[in-house]
Amino acid sequence: MIVLGIETSCDETAASVVVDGTEVRSSVVSSQIDLHAKYGGVVPEIASRAHVERLTPVVTEALARAGVERADAVAATYGPGLVGCLLVGLSGAKGLAMTWDAPFVGVNHLEGHLFAPLLEEQDLGWPLVVLLVSGGHTLLVEMRGPGRYRLLGQTIDDAAGEAFDKVARYLGLGYPGGPVVDRIARDGDPTSFAFPRAMRDDGYDFSFSGLKTAVVRAVERRPDAATADVAAAFQAAVVDVLVTKAARAVAEIGARGLCLGGGVAANSLLRHRAQEAVDVPTYLPSLAMCTDNAAMVAAAGTFRLGHDGPSPLALAADPNLFLEFRT
Repeated sequence: MIVLGIETSCDETAASVVVDGTEVRSSVVSSQIDLHAKYGGVVPEIASRAHVERLTPVVTEALARAGVERADAVAATYGPGLVGCLLVGLSGAKGLAMTWDAPFVGVNHLEGHLFAPLLEEQDLGWPLVVLLVSGGHTLLVEMRGPGRYRLLGQTIDDAAGEAFDKVARYLGLGYPGGPVVDRIARDGDPTSFAFPRAMRDDGYDFSFSGLKTAVVRAVERRPDAATADVAAAFQAAVVDVLVTKAARAVAEIGARGLCLGGGVAANSLLRHRAQEAVDVPTYLPSLAMCTDNAAMVAAAGTFRLGHDGPSPLALAADPNLFLEFRT
């Protein structure tokens, strides 16, 4: 089955053609970073208008690269995300489905990230622990198979990626914060500041808002501190908490592998530490599969279509959509 995936939950306009849920024929992503950089974060109205302008060219390019004129089904993210952005992709997907007389399926953005590893590694052993870390979400999930998930823990305040963005903005490093902090930190001393590791040894939930405040207070006390040192110490604190909890989950569950997902999964220190922390295979997505993309949406959509059938065309965007946990 040929599925066209569409992703517009935030600031990437993406389309992808995936065959049988695993073979990526094309994946096109149009980033809006340049549009939002001067504001220090995503501006919802600007993002929505950019999706309107870019969706048709991106879909056209994805179909052309895949060598097809249409798809057997159309999948689109319907939440969570920015409601105006979601509506653009959702409306476009429904229009294509009606034009092609093809089934339409709505996809949970978070479930899409859980399917990303399956596009690059088909021989995964179950169960897996998936650490999903992005600008809007930080989740630790036990994945017992496609569609079978159990929530282990999540952030109770800021997501990890959000903390990166806020600290980068405070340090004057620009947007998005994750890549620039990762780069700057390579020249810094991670032991230069003793930043807190909130809730590291307590359960599986996360908290990063206090760490952001600790960075601000530390810089106020030491205004001459090297930015690279601050970045390195901050990044080390975030990664320490993420990896400690993920490794503990792998051991306690008896997982056969650890997967990373989401934009923060591109962080070089996190990728390195995750591999060192566990004795089971660590599945690191390619950098293209870390950030928002439509291939993961098409893969999840293929599964949902076979498991639950098509979604109604009346399906609405749900900016606060939760991931349904089924075991």
